Formats: sequence, C-alpha cells, structure tokens
Amino acid sequence: MVLATVDQICRPIPVPVLVLVDDDPAVRHALGFAFETAGVRVHTFADAEAVLNVHDRTAWSCLVLDQKLPGMSGLDLLERLRAAGVEAPTILITTHPTRITRQRALEAGVEIVEKPLLDNQLSQKVREIMIGAPG
Repeated sequence: MVLATVDQICRPIPVPVLVLVDDDPAVRHALGFAFETAGVRVHTFADAEAVLNVHDRTAWSCLVLDQKLPGMSGLDLLERLRAAGVEAPTILITTHPTRITRQRALEAGVEIVEKPLLDNQLSQKVREIMIGAPG
C-alpha cells in the first residue's frame, strides 16, 4: 500500500485567475470590482507591457483584453502571449470592431464583446469560461 505524503495531500489548489487588461482606470476598477464581488480572482493591467512582464502565468484561466491599448493592441498582445505558451481562453472587448479585427479575432478563436458593456454579456462569457456554466 502506498501512502500519500503530507506535501501531496496539502498541496495548494491553484485558484483560477481572470486577467483584465484595459487602459481606462474606471473600466478596470468597475469590472475588477464586479468580478471580485462575484467570487472571481482578478489581476488587472493598464497596458500590454505590464502583462508581458509577468513571469508566472500558470493560474491564468481567462483573459479579457481591450483591443485599443497604448503601444500594442489586444490582439497583438494575445499573439505574443500565445507565442509564449499562454493558451487561456480570451475575450476581446472593443468599440466598433473593424472587419479586420473581427477576422483576426475569429482566426485566434477569440470572442468579441462590444463596448459599451451595458448588459451582462461579458460576465456571462467569463462565467462560461471559468466555471463552465452558462450565464
């Protein structure tokens, strides 16, 4: 009979993390607060460079990326993250996506939720991704 060690039994369970990237502090705060209130752990970032500087990305369960970020678009950021091995499901938030943006998102397997975020479409999509339950 093989017994488990205390370290094997007491290993911490990774907590799923929602990564939210938006350059608008009001949007970051409001969405971060709403998701945290719903029990989701959220890491917020104001730009792509800050995200790329994170070394431990193992707990990332879902990415919510604004398309219009300073220095690098949300889809360009996603390309860099995918090249670095990040495969977390992603939602792109943007206002009036162009045909090219829609095509790139489709090719990347990314859903688009259009701003303004008036209903609960974003929270429903995140819920589906993070806990596998429809809104």
